[in-house]
Amino acid sequence: MSETHRPPVEAAEPAAGVQAGARVLAVIPARGGSKGVPGKNLAPVGGVALVVRAVRACVRARRVSAVVVSTDDPSIAEAARTAGAEVVLRPVAIAGDTATSEAAVLHAMDAHEALSAGSTDVVLLVQCTSPFLTSDEIDGVVAAVVDGGADTAHTVAPFHGFIWREPAEDVAESGSAYGVNHDKATRPRRQDRPQDLLETGAAYAMRAAGFRAAGHRFFGRTALVRTDPAKVLEIDEPADLRRARALAPLLDPTAATPTRDDVDAVVLDFDGTQTDDRVLIDADGHEAVTVHRGDGLGIAALRRAGLPVLILSTETNPVVAARARKLSVPVLHGIDRKDLALKQWCEENGIAPERVLYAGNDVNDLPCFGLVGWPVAVAGAHDVVRAAARAITTVDGGHGAIREIAAWLLGPTLAR
Repeated sequence: MSETHRPPVEAAEPAAGVQAGARVLAVIPARGGSKGVPGKNLAPVGGVALVVRAVRACVRARRVSAVVVSTDDPSIAEAARTAGAEVVLRPVAIAGDTATSEAAVLHAMDAHEALSAGSTDVVLLVQCTSPFLTSDEIDGVVAAVVDGGADTAHTVAPFHGFIWREPAEDVAESGSAYGVNHDKATRPRRQDRPQDLLETGAAYAMRAAGFRAAGHRFFGRTALVRTDPAKVLEIDEPADLRRARALAPLLDPTAATPTRDDVDAVVLDFDGTQTDDRVLIDADGHEAVTVHRGDGLGIAALRRAGLPVLILSTETNPVVAARARKLSVPVLHGIDRKDLALKQWCEENGIAPERVLYAGNDVNDLPCFGLVGWPVAVAGAHDVVRAAARAITTVDGGHGAIREIAAWLLGPTLAR
């Protein structure tokens, strides 16, 4: 086994000044520009934008006193505020590709303290690019500093792989690849090797005074907080985003279907959501579609439960209006911008968009998905729509998908 070299630990003052009840500030850097994944911080995973996922994890953490998003982008700022964070607008000087996360954290901490007229004891750096970070993990790094006496702490995951490195280009022809954390001539069993720990890049906690003095996040005594290796994923490339979206139904603690407590209104697309997306046309050009009786029962149950229901469609078609009359549900159809119509309807009815469940199946539903708190795709929806959804029905549109949604909200008896 090759020798492990450890860097010297910097001297630091004891952490006695950080006590229980400390003021803990979580800072989430979220620039608008991203070359690897354009618009990355607003990209949805499990139907929720990455920046919103990070804010929610911090807000739910028991030991976090305040949450600040540092950004240069108005859309990110709006999403962050809606999710419950303060927003600090980042100046151009620290908003470029070469700007460090530390610079954003220091600026945000200064801005927050100026507004709150109070000092920060512990500051957190929380990354949007780790979509499966939990509030328990955030509390864990805070506890390592506040209770454990560490100067800094960050999340890590157990790692058992053999790391290799290729030789430098100038010796590539004659040189040989070599082991970094092992001697390639010896292949010890996993249980016989020292445990390697992979930095996840998700959450870092630092004593605020020490962070200001050092200017970086690894000063003094560093504690490591272990996390589940299965959840470790940093989104830097489009392939990472695709993988996160595929894993979200398995890893999200919030991937469960919504309940009545989560939703104040239900908005439904028509074609492909309440129908099987086929249109029958007779010789005179009259159109007919197929709907599911169970969906009608589900919509009636939602209305009896006091949930407003709206049908929203881009089609100008008498079939849509006829179905809405049959169900005694208001309808907005012939709409070019469904998201604008939905936003206006929410404002007129005093309904917060984040408390709306919107069910759809095709790409023209995506703007509405970005507006509501519960974007739902029917089983046969377009792949892009399924990837952006927070929940997906088990049956296709026109085959009882709306009744299934009603059963989520009101109870399983509706599924009969």
